[in-house]
Amino acid sequence: MIYSDIAIAAFSISVMVDLFVFKNSMLTRAAFWTSYAIILPFQLLTNWWLTSRNIVMYNPDAIIGFRICAAPLEDLLFGFALVLSVMGMWEFWGRRGMQRH
Repeated sequence: MIYSDIAIAAFSISVMVDLFVFKNSMLTRAAFWTSYAIILPFQLLTNWWLTSRNIVMYNPDAIIGFRICAAPLEDLLFGFALVLSVMGMWEFWGRRGMQRH
């Protein structure tokens, strides 16, 4: 499995879990997109810094090759999956905790 496959799988799984397991529908909320809009520039800046100094290097055979601010598209997909998953778990477990009290 190459990095592209893992990133696409992570993205797909996070969306499916949000919609069908947690049933949070984070993707339909303005708060999610606002949060993501705040996080994304920092992800791009960090990725640009790491890749431009060759601290992190990607095998060209393992990525699609399309980059945004030096970040491979796969990094953006993976980062999106991480943000969605963490926010989804926070919301899901927060709701469950509220039901117990």
